[in-house]
Amino acid sequence: MIKICCIGAGYVGGPTMAMIAKQCPDVQVNVVDINETRIAAWQTDELPIYEPGLLDVVKEARGRNLFFSTDVDQGIRDADIVFVSVNTPTKTFGEGAGCASDLQYWELCARRIKEVSTSDKIIVEKSTLPVRTAEAMERVLHAGDNPVHFEVLSNPEFLAEGTAIEDLECPDRVLIGGHETATGQKALQTLAEIYATWIPRERILTTNLWSSELSKLTANAFLAQRVSSINAISALCEATGADVGEVAHAIGTDSRIGPKFLKASIGFGGSCFKKDILNLVYLCETYGLKEPADYWRQVVLMNEYQERRFVTTMLHSMFNTIANKRIAVLGFAFKADTGDTRESPAIKVCRELAAEHATLVVSDPEAMENAKLEMPELADRIEFEEDPYKAAAGAHAVAILTDWRLYKELDFQRIFDGMQKPAFLFDGRNMLDHDALFNMGFEVYSIGKGYKSHLR
Repeated sequence: MIKICCIGAGYVGGPTMAMIAKQCPDVQVNVVDINETRIAAWQTDELPIYEPGLLDVVKEARGRNLFFSTDVDQGIRDADIVFVSVNTPTKTFGEGAGCASDLQYWELCARRIKEVSTSDKIIVEKSTLPVRTAEAMERVLHAGDNPVHFEVLSNPEFLAEGTAIEDLECPDRVLIGGHETATGQKALQTLAEIYATWIPRERILTTNLWSSELSKLTANAFLAQRVSSINAISALCEATGADVGEVAHAIGTDSRIGPKFLKASIGFGGSCFKKDILNLVYLCETYGLKEPADYWRQVVLMNEYQERRFVTTMLHSMFNTIANKRIAVLGFAFKADTGDTRESPAIKVCRELAAEHATLVVSDPEAMENAKLEMPELADRIEFEEDPYKAAAGAHAVAILTDWRLYKELDFQRIFDGMQKPAFLFDGRNMLDHDALFNMGFEVYSIGKGYKSHLR
């Protein structure tokens, strides 16, 4: 029986290992993490992360061939394959601060693997890492006179939060990078055979190590670029009277462009897009490629502009003052179907609104606890209310910041009736029926479509 150990029980490690265990009952999967609370939660029905369908996958394999433990050393010793899925946040200090990846946790893992291993192992990079990180990992693993041999592979994840289980069950592709040596190719095929248990071989792509590492950063950069591109056009649409939805549909029907990631909004969020683009910027700068670095940095700057523009529109629409006005913020997660608030546009929007002395009420069906952790400095300025109707009661404005399906199903007449008048609604996700809202009496703003007002 092949034994897998995954170091890191977070958004990537937990779901990925649960799916491997479900699909490969003859493979033993042990997920290890030093966070005792997180590991304990994985062994209950109250998982530490929210992801549709995840609990069913975990329950099918848990206790059979899927195990969770805080004994990191034993997990490493027992494993034939070790996945490294630890956090690699953007550095906040020293050289590369604000752009480069902070690799301290990754290096601690590599040193621990070297220290406790007593048999040859395949080490799989699952964290998002700068290109050529595998080379540094190999230097750490093979330093000194340790007789154990480690073969390093790159196997980046391409999961979208909210659809991670679907992405794992039927991925567009699985990418594995390895050295073009006999031992490298043997290790690569060992991992490929595990995935091939349920994924067609033609979807399992193999490359050299460096191409695999760079492909992850590039994929996220291209996706984020599309979001920033349509958001840049949304501002022009509002200035000219065009409809960004119609523009997106028109260009999306071009087979060379396609329709995905062309939905105007307050901007992208999550743990990957901004971090990976800035990592790409730092890599370009490191190799003296100033113009490519400037190009990719602009994608992030455009995203920040869109967040600021949304708040500015709210302020100007509400008579240039929102001081002491109650604003209901519906949605705090960076996207629907996840409780993840990392880099959520809602963080910037709420801070900007609070700076204008607004009274904020935040509501979200899954992200309330994480939302409270994101803005501790505003704890006395923000109310948290899970019920969206209570959040909106007495409000001067409602701002939709996450595209939760339940927000489409709200009784907006009831919300309107309970609000201060004029009642403003700012749709940061362009997900509602704006004409219907306007006919109810709302002052309606939608990104890239402009402002529907009864006051003009």
